[in-house]
Amino acid sequence: MDSPSLERAAAVAEHACDLSRKEILPRFRDVAVEFKADGTPVTEADRAAERAIRQVLQDAYPDFGLLGEEYGESDSATPREDGAPRWIVDPIDGTISFARGIPLFGTLIALVEDGESVLGVIDLPALDDRYVGWTGSGCRRNGRPVQASEQSDLGRSIVSTGDPICFDWAKQRPVLERINRESPLVRGYTDAFGHALVLSGAVDVMVDCHLSPWDAAATQLLAREAGGACVSRINHADKIDLVFGSPALVEQIEDYFQ
Repeated sequence: MDSPSLERAAAVAEHACDLSRKEILPRFRDVAVEFKADGTPVTEADRAAERAIRQVLQDAYPDFGLLGEEYGESDSATPREDGAPRWIVDPIDGTISFARGIPLFGTLIALVEDGESVLGVIDLPALDDRYVGWTGSGCRRNGRPVQASEQSDLGRSIVSTGDPICFDWAKQRPVLERINRESPLVRGYTDAFGHALVLSGAVDVMVDCHLSPWDAAATQLLAREAGGACVSRINHADKIDLVFGSPALVEQIEDYFQ
């Protein structure tokens, strides 16, 4: 897709986020929690938000595929070739935070073409922050450009990580232990909120392990468009381990992985 087409697609994705906010925010701090077969939490807000997003994206792009966390894969009405455009959606990334009344959750939408993310949106409804970018556009927060960190000294950096247990699941606990030894400022800004902090340069680098495609696809594009680096590794369980942020720090931490 060319840049004007991606810009139009970004506007559609933003409209989808506008509608998903209307499903999410009224239920914030007033919703029951269930648990899926894999033990992860889900709420009616997750499901309602994904339904709203799907409706918008499928109406605008009926020939595109769509993968969502709550409702799985939904192919287009017409046959698609490998590498054809596909939306990837996480209606609420950070459902644990959402369900506990913590406002640090977000909606993730990415568009993937030929296996690569070409458009990304991270929407933080409770904070009224939205990060948007597509290939060649840069990354914007609420319409204003943001820039990833250029810090190169790990000892002077804020490093964010996902939950420690995710390093265990990825069989990369030594990575977390080394980060804790070598960086004095390690903070657990998890999920979409942590990712967004990296895009704006507030956090210098983040390591987030054992992710599904809907957790990673938007960030894989937005980190680069913000001037940072993003390295994706497929771990032993076919999950994604991400290191992203300042290019110099990403290079250093990438070497920690076995």
